[in-house]
Amino acid sequence: MVLTSDRPKPNVPGEQMNSQAPNCASPDNHPAIPEDGVEQTLQEFEKLVSDFAQPSYFFRLYVSGTSPRSALAITNVRKICDQYLAAQYELEVIDVYQQLQATKDAQIIAVPTLIKELPFPSQRFVGDMSNTEKIIVGLKLEGLSNSLRGSL
Repeated sequence: MVLTSDRPKPNVPGEQMNSQAPNCASPDNHPAIPEDGVEQTLQEFEKLVSDFAQPSYFFRLYVSGTSPRSALAITNVRKICDQYLAAQYELEVIDVYQQLQATKDAQIIAVPTLIKELPFPSQRFVGDMSNTEKIIVGLKLEGLSNSLRGSL
């Protein structure tokens, strides 16, 4: 008497397995994508890539508490970034009294100190950032906006 089962047979050494799963599409069996669907997908991809093409800036500003020089540095850096970089920057303000390890790791010896971390190369600026022309030229932002020069 021979019994049969609907269960798959276990793999036996020497027997060849079927390499394709039953519902997998082969390269010859892919569904056709309408031409307008390809164009729409391409446009979506290009939009995503263009967002990455814009330079993103990351700054760390080391300050000493709420001193007048620290407050002035924060205000000046924000004005420059808002005018020249719009929404393409991140500014992290670090109080050297509250974050001693971060200050030590960054080797800060004077405050306020602005460090441009991204894009590379990193740069450092020391002082209250009131010499906006020096910051703008140093960051190579001079061609991005001309309205700031007379307004700060």
